[in-house]
Amino acid sequence: MAKIIVVTSGKGGVGKTTTAASFAAGLAMRGHKTVVIDFDVGLRNLDLIMGCERRVVFDFINVISGEANLKQALIRDKRHENLYILAASQTRDKDALNQEGVERTLNKLAEDFEYIICDSPAGIETGAIMAMYFADEALVVTNPEVSSVRDSDRVLGMLSSKTKRAKEGGEPVKEHLVVTRYAASRVGKGEMLSLDDINDILGIPLLGVIPESEKVLNASNSGMPVAMEDNADAGQAYLDLVARFLGENRPMRFTQAKKKFLDRLMGR
Repeated sequence: MAKIIVVTSGKGGVGKTTTAASFAAGLAMRGHKTVVIDFDVGLRNLDLIMGCERRVVFDFINVISGEANLKQALIRDKRHENLYILAASQTRDKDALNQEGVERTLNKLAEDFEYIICDSPAGIETGAIMAMYFADEALVVTNPEVSSVRDSDRVLGMLSSKTKRAKEGGEPVKEHLVVTRYAASRVGKGEMLSLDDINDILGIPLLGVIPESEKVLNASNSGMPVAMEDNADAGQAYLDLVARFLGENRPMRFTQAKKKFLDRLMGR
């Protein structure tokens, strides 16, 4: 039975697509056949981060509208045989998404894949609701700042009321928190919310903390999910996140400020 996981956020620019790409890549690297779908119709960034933008011939909307079949539209990652991408359209708008077409596509994908990752557009409009509607689980991505956390709280409200599970009175969507761009040194100075502050507001289980790192941008610009970057703290954090999702017990790294050399020397 395939599991559908939406990667969502209220605010744009928090690292949601980066998280979707690295989460999907991490699952594939662990041997799970995984597909990641870009629901951000009209913008389409996932294919850039995955490094397959030149290989997009048919997209998600082409499949929904019957202009292409899944085999034509799915792009297999060149680095991992278990990883596939279904790109969004750049020429349509979000109204081209319809519930029947999305359900039909997800059901077809479920025949071949273990995990279906839905990369949601930011916000609470049609595209975001469509991305989360059929989800079994959700990764709620937030930055450690008040506006981002507040918007994530609105997304939690949508997960509990706008999804198929909510409308049919089934088991609720299982929610996981992912905190991105976390800088423990700035938290200590009061420039960012702490993990405890975020937990007090959102109150959902913390799955991963991704440290602020320029290697995230470097990896994205080179068309590679940062989870595939061997020497990146952020990549290691995403792999830890995947391990926890799969039920392993991993310590939460990168949550403490690194001591300066003099402090270490003096035992402080």
